[in-house]
Amino acid sequence: MRVQSSATAPTRIAVPAPARTFGTLQAALGVAAFSLTFPATAWGLEGFGPWSLVAVRSVLAALVAGGCLLALRIPLPARAHWPGLAVVAAGVVVGFPLLTTLALRTSTTAHAAVVVGLLPLTTALLSALRVGTRPSRTFWAAALAGAAAVVAFTVQQSGGALTTADLYLFAALLVCAAGYTEGGRLARTMPGWQVIAWALVLCLPLSVPAAALALSHEPVHLGAHSVAGLLWVAAGSQFLGLVVWYRGMAAIGIPKASQLQLAQPLLTLVWSVLLLGEHLTVAAPLTAAAVLVCIAVTQRARG
Repeated sequence: MRVQSSATAPTRIAVPAPARTFGTLQAALGVAAFSLTFPATAWGLEGFGPWSLVAVRSVLAALVAGGCLLALRIPLPARAHWPGLAVVAAGVVVGFPLLTTLALRTSTTAHAAVVVGLLPLTTALLSALRVGTRPSRTFWAAALAGAAAVVAFTVQQSGGALTTADLYLFAALLVCAAGYTEGGRLARTMPGWQVIAWALVLCLPLSVPAAALALSHEPVHLGAHSVAGLLWVAAGSQFLGLVVWYRGMAAIGIPKASQLQLAQPLLTLVWSVLLLGEHLTVAAPLTAAAVLVCIAVTQRARG
């Protein structure tokens, strides 16, 4: 395959209102896909070990992504893009799925969802450092208020004590935010779906032997839930969701797109009740109202 020429830094241009609206819709679809990740992972853990689930989902997603790249005859990325793709791969393809899956062995999906609700603020902070974005004070105030609501909910749910699962989740926040930030930056110079597709393919030399090793050591019990959960985290969360997510970030900017993820833990709470039968406390709807207000403010604030 031929190699793309190295891209220079993109010129900042005004994005038309229809493009912003479509970008917001794509980012929102990504959030909806991600909101099902934890319930699907919980289903997958019913039949797979944590290492097997993470490795197999990466292999399956890479096969889908690689098939799309080959079918469309997409050229290899420019050499300058590979370090960024490696960050995306480490954070989004390997780090976040592995750390959250390990956490979900002992944590409920509802608790994990609200801890990961800090991801929008973490992503915005790393974006400011890495990409040089400078959101307004109103934006930061609303983002911090949303994060505070999530933290308060988490502390109330856990009784103020951090567990090993919480440590896994906080580490997942950092690596995923780094992957989102780098992926959003790359999506300005190459199509967003190619960012995650090449990151998945880049992991194949590791994910294939890892899957074989994990499957040989962890028992597998196939069932409707475990198969459905595996297929969703592989195709929906790991590939299709990230395709629309990166396209949305490229259109409306990393900080504003990241704040849409404040709605993700609330959607996951709904799925945890409907799909897993988990019970919510009275604090859930109160947090929902606070977070939705923050989302409205951040989307109106100049970022």
